[in-house]
Amino acid sequence: MSRALPCRRRYRGDRYRFSKSVALLIFCWMFWAPLASGLSDRAFSGLTDLLGPRDAAMVAAADGRILFAHNPEIELVPASTIKILTALAAFHYLGPDFRFTTGFYLANDGSLKIKGQGDPLLISEIVREIAATLAGELNGSERRLNHIILDNTFFDTPISIPGVSDSSEPFDAPVGALCVNFNTVNFKQHQGTYISAEPQTPLIPMVLPGIEASGLQKGRITLSHQQDEITYYAGYLFKYFLEASGFSFAGQIKIEPVLSQDRLVLEYRSRFTLEQIVARMLEYSNNFMANQIFLRTGARQHGAPGRLENGAQAVQAYARNELGLDRVAVAEGSGISRLNRVSARQMLAVLEAFEPHHALMKSKDGHFFKTGHLRGIRSQAGYYRVPEKGLYRYVILLNTPGKSMHPVLKRLLQVFQDGR
Repeated sequence: MSRALPCRRRYRGDRYRFSKSVALLIFCWMFWAPLASGLSDRAFSGLTDLLGPRDAAMVAAADGRILFAHNPEIELVPASTIKILTALAAFHYLGPDFRFTTGFYLANDGSLKIKGQGDPLLISEIVREIAATLAGELNGSERRLNHIILDNTFFDTPISIPGVSDSSEPFDAPVGALCVNFNTVNFKQHQGTYISAEPQTPLIPMVLPGIEASGLQKGRITLSHQQDEITYYAGYLFKYFLEASGFSFAGQIKIEPVLSQDRLVLEYRSRFTLEQIVARMLEYSNNFMANQIFLRTGARQHGAPGRLENGAQAVQAYARNELGLDRVAVAEGSGISRLNRVSARQMLAVLEAFEPHHALMKSKDGHFFKTGHLRGIRSQAGYYRVPEKGLYRYVILLNTPGKSMHPVLKRLLQVFQDGR
């Protein structure tokens, strides 16, 4: 009995020393781990003073450890940073190597039918190339045709995107199954006459009333869904280049669906993969391209016609099932709508999934990023490469009126640069 007490005291002492050692190890890990990454929690402390009550920010090390978090759970308007999620969902459902297609058919009455499937990069150079290819596919008599018939049924029409206004700004361009030149027209005046401001694009007479109504001597107008303007414009542009390639048409330009008895003569596959399209969409933050991708993704999952709600369901299902994000709210794919909602923590998870594709973003000196802005809203999300440490992820969502992105980003980048 007398020997038991010293043993018990010794045991307690060992346990105390063991617990003290564990505590010391934990403290050391908490202190040294951020420093080992080249960046400490204290380095980010200055960010808090720059953020308001309706702002959020998060920073994660290359290994996923959270180095800074301010309001990480509140759901905010992400603006154009939502394009990153749109791209991820499209890669998941369509594949990075997916190519948009446009079908060309001959009808029994000798008409040429064109069926669009949402290709966002049917630009003048491509339309000219398609016309030349069709001329090679059809012999002389087959190039003497009746009507040009346009099929825009692959997407619902008209599609009203929340946040898009009737302005002539390119970011307000409407979407559709058969569109050319981003549904915009670039013009200027020469010797008192309106001409195209792009040498590769003719000035189609049907757009002159819109140009004159703009009151501008030069600039860009946006086409609209009114009276199927966007679809008819595509038809007239195709007609111009088809006639230049040796085709003639005796009839009119009409909008009708392709029928089962119509003969497919050419299925044009875009020269651009989805990955290449996403790179352009991110570089120019093109809302039209983003929502064309968004609608095509919805059509893949839920069938044609592509509808805005189907695109939203597809993207939200991807976020929920693949990323574990239950509360992401997606109204459209470009970020122009204030109905889109995401938290900083959710966007950080999106960035983690997008990391294999980070090189598609705009970049400068090891900094890869996507910006976003609406009136009173500023956002930015991306990666910063710290030498020998890897890619650090960050999210900044500013929804507090009057807050500027510049001082926040300047402070953040300075922390990254000092930690190299």
